[in-house]
Amino acid sequence: MALRGCLTLFLILLSGIVYAQKTTVLLSTSVITPVTEINTTSSPTHSTHASTTTATITTIHTNVTTGAPTTSSHNTTNSTTDAPTTTIHNTTNSTTEAPTTEHTNATTAPTTTPTPTTPPVLNPTVGNYSVRHFANSSACLLAKMGLQFSFKTSVNASLQTINLDPNVTTASGTCGSGDNNSSLMLKSEKITVQFVFTNVSQKFHLHALMLSIDLGNEGIFNESNTNLSLWEASVGSSYMCKKEQSYKISDKLTINTFELQVQPFAVQKDTFSTAHECSMDDTSLLIPIIVGAALAGLIFIVVIAYVIGRRRTYVGYQTL
Repeated sequence: MALRGCLTLFLILLSGIVYAQKTTVLLSTSVITPVTEINTTSSPTHSTHASTTTATITTIHTNVTTGAPTTSSHNTTNSTTDAPTTTIHNTTNSTTEAPTTEHTNATTAPTTTPTPTTPPVLNPTVGNYSVRHFANSSACLLAKMGLQFSFKTSVNASLQTINLDPNVTTASGTCGSGDNNSSLMLKSEKITVQFVFTNVSQKFHLHALMLSIDLGNEGIFNESNTNLSLWEASVGSSYMCKKEQSYKISDKLTINTFELQVQPFAVQKDTFSTAHECSMDDTSLLIPIIVGAALAGLIFIVVIAYVIGRRRTYVGYQTL
């Protein structure tokens, strides 16, 4: 009986020890705050970089050991708290770009001064001129013409043209008879021109021409030709050419005449005698030329028509 009671007491004591023991409870909590990074760029000339990192780590360890209420009791609490670590990095980079230089290339075309255009010279006014032995005597030389002079002061100079104005021109000269020459001098403010007519075998012609033009600051232009053979007609008649005529006097001088008519010898009653017309005014040859051209054209058309007709007939025979 005593042995059984001891064994029972031992088992009860052993059970109390087993139940009194308490396993250690460990409680761990970790909190990590995520890292946030902010990059901000406002303009090409300013850059701001902000980096903020916040890390908070909290660790709590709790160990509790509880024994049997009758034997022993141990309470152990371990609490560990790490102070939050905060790291803030503020980086500000300010970059100022160099000022932009704009290059403007402006090209201005050179201004060209237009060359002044010389207006064309109008046809000259036709004037009537006469030469007399005396102031009240009959005229021994008659002339009617409009005169225009084209000249060069040098070979390489530009051509200049000037008209003789009969309203400001005076006429003088010499009367010829037989083998003597007749002359006509026309003089205006700037122009002096002299015509010399000769009589050879009862036919006259313009033999010489002398011209002088006052050019002001450029000096005086002088030109002449004493070996001409112009305006030929029989003595006792006049020479007439109403259309514009151009005569080359020299390499530097050309004269243009308008409605020309001259009679240097044997003038009767201050009027022109029967006129010898120039070839330009002579219409007697114009009609034959027109008729001949018309006939030639008609003959040409007939020949062409005949050739074409023969060729068609020949082709028709070969087909048959």
